[in-house]
Amino acid sequence: MENNDKASVEEKVEEKKTKSGFVAIIGLPNVGKSTLLNQMLGTKVSIVSPKPQTTRFNVRGVLTRDNAQIVFIDTPGIHDAKSLFNKIMVEEALAALEDVDAVLWVLDVTHRLPAEEKILEIIKKANKPTILVLNKIDKIKKNELLPIIDYFSKLHDFKAIIPISALNNDGVDIVIDELIKILPEGPFYYEPDRITDIPLSLLIAEIIREKIFLLTFEEVPYCTAVKVEEIREEPERNFLYIQATIFVERESQKGILIGKKGQMLKKIGTLAREELEFLLGRRIYLDLWVKTLKDWRDKEFHIRRIAIPLITS
Repeated sequence: MENNDKASVEEKVEEKKTKSGFVAIIGLPNVGKSTLLNQMLGTKVSIVSPKPQTTRFNVRGVLTRDNAQIVFIDTPGIHDAKSLFNKIMVEEALAALEDVDAVLWVLDVTHRLPAEEKILEIIKKANKPTILVLNKIDKIKKNELLPIIDYFSKLHDFKAIIPISALNNDGVDIVIDELIKILPEGPFYYEPDRITDIPLSLLIAEIIREKIFLLTFEEVPYCTAVKVEEIREEPERNFLYIQATIFVERESQKGILIGKKGQMLKKIGTLAREELEFLLGRRIYLDLWVKTLKDWRDKEFHIRRIAIPLITS
């Protein structure tokens, strides 16, 4: 084989090499993990709200760029859990660290907490390549940022420390570039056009739950779970029929969710339907029901059935 032909073959082999890996996104509640994931993917796979502990289970999002594929795992916020429900949420987050190739630690620079030390201990114990993301930099002065970077650079050997504003999509591309650098060589796990492995019924349930978080207050959103009971094509009427049940723990919560003359439930349904029509690109008929399931957060059977499903890949 002539040298030119050999070089051509080697170039083609090099071109076919791909990098891939799983990356856990971890952090305290309400630091912007889900917002960051949605920005990196360019679409919504993880629900967001201003309230903490919105994410209840590990959500996978897939980003494919040329010869690299990152499978992100958006985890529930790690916190000092007291109830069975919250303990299962934290277990979900910690379990994600076991088999990943890298970790993204998202930290809110506007709201520093002592609990960050616990996250750092978890990262050190996991012993995985870690990138520290300093989120919400749009809300602080530039001269406040450098001391934070200096402080954390001395605590751990991070692969990179990247200031970003996930909400404004500032610095997000840098995060992706740095992750690709540390990914191992390997084949893609999903087709290049795949964005998530969440079942459609679960995605619908999450969109509905997000609207509950946005429209209700105090304990109500935390006491609710959503289960899609039926998805049915209606070709003659040209829409997708979706029936879902919103579970609450007490009758008083049911009354709040339904609202006077059904107005609150109508608002939740309208917002959810509009977003689902945008995401799915078709007309939706959303049929919502509210049921009381007493103290469901205290029973693992109910938690797994309606709130934190056991998702297998």
